Amino acid sequence: MNDQLDPEYAEFMELAAEEGFDIEDVEGALEEAVGPPLPTLAVVGRPNVGKSTLVNRIIGRREAVVQDKPGVTRDRVSYEAEWAGRRFKVMDTGGWEQDVLGLDASVAAQAEYAIETADAVVFVVDSTVGATDTDEAVVKLLRRAGKPVVLCANKVDGLSGEADATALWSLGLGTPHPVSSLHGRGTGDMLDAVLEALPEAPEQRFGTAVGGPRRIALIGRPNVGKSSLLNKVAKEDRVVVNEQAGTTRDPVDELITLGGVTWKFIDTAGIRRKVHLQEGADYYASLRTAAALEKAEVAVVLIDTSESISVQDQRIVTMAVEAGRALVIAYNKWDTLDEERRYYLEREIETEFGQIAWAPRVNVSALTGRHMEKLVPAIETAIEGWETRIPTGRLNAFLGEIVAAHPHPVRGGKQPRILFGTQAGTKPPRFVLFASGFLEAGYRRFVERRLREEFGFEGTPIHISVRVREKRGRNK
Repeated sequence: MNDQLDPEYAEFMELAAEEGFDIEDVEGALEEAVGPPLPTLAVVGRPNVGKSTLVNRIIGRREAVVQDKPGVTRDRVSYEAEWAGRRFKVMDTGGWEQDVLGLDASVAAQAEYAIETADAVVFVVDSTVGATDTDEAVVKLLRRAGKPVVLCANKVDGLSGEADATALWSLGLGTPHPVSSLHGRGTGDMLDAVLEALPEAPEQRFGTAVGGPRRIALIGRPNVGKSSLLNKVAKEDRVVVNEQAGTTRDPVDELITLGGVTWKFIDTAGIRRKVHLQEGADYYASLRTAAALEKAEVAVVLIDTSESISVQDQRIVTMAVEAGRALVIAYNKWDTLDEERRYYLEREIETEFGQIAWAPRVNVSALTGRHMEKLVPAIETAIEGWETRIPTGRLNAFLGEIVAAHPHPVRGGKQPRILFGTQAGTKPPRFVLFASGFLEAGYRRFVERRLREEFGFEGTPIHISVRVREKRGRNK
């Protein structure tokens, strides 16, 4: 869209100039709307070394749960942060259960999913305790992963603690950065090192290689039937197993042929390796889901229809939408429902998932294979919506009709108008609207609804940003 040689782009910029918008502002708005993916920083370490306190310090607000007891369930596992004008994502891996599976397994379980998708890692060690066997196990994990590591020697509250920090050179991870995450001491220097370790913007993790299969993340809460569904699909067709060595648990993606097309199902659900953790189970499920979504293009969310739609189901759907992935909802165990349960389930879907009525829906049975053939058309529909692009001329004709037929309500004696707009990107579709005043959330939702009615966009979230500029006189 922002190719200077594109005639459509030139026409759009001419329109912006005629409306009195500053050209640099318009270009900035388009770049901001699409933007490169943010690099991800994973914060890892054994329990109670101050990971969540450090995460709160980095993001500048108290959001990560800080509690002495490992295994605390969180709604979110990643947060957006900024340092020295650069934005990045922070993934907190706190809250894991230490002794459920023995030392090595528990360390791997809490860190591997975060490290897998991170661009760099902050390894937090309690400098007052020194390097423990658990810390050494984390070091081995980090070496195998091959990601850049910043070593944080936490709980250094004064000069007397500097010597304790120096002792951590023995871990072989380079300079230990003395920090007090509680008081903020030394965090600036550590974050400077983090920016050096992080790429300016990582490569897109989703997308297809030339001729490569589309990537599907099969997600859902634990024990919802993900393994059964994938096994059912895999048994009906030949499975090619693709193993990547050099990670703690060789992640295995399934190449499966369905409907004459090969798809890559990302191993999200602990399909082969079940992590039987007690209180932390939901948290690991969130980590695995986040890691899978990073690599996928389409999220197929599996819902167990024999139970009521849960808060966790809603969270998982929200994660997929916020990640900007194409979305399909698969309702499992549909063939086991009686009429009464179906009636109440339809009401639940309407109430709990009303905001994603645009997502294709498939009623399946992972056990019997019922309606599996409907999964592929639903995925293809979602991908098509995800990649749809509306030409600027057609979009502006449509926006003109909306403004004429349904003008924005008058607020404070003024009536804001959408002047023009463009689709800045796809995967998912991102629109930038330029307006004469602030557009209320309700009106933005109305515009999104009309966009869907007019152009489809089935199976994809839509991002709409609005840039308001006062007229500065006509640019010659």
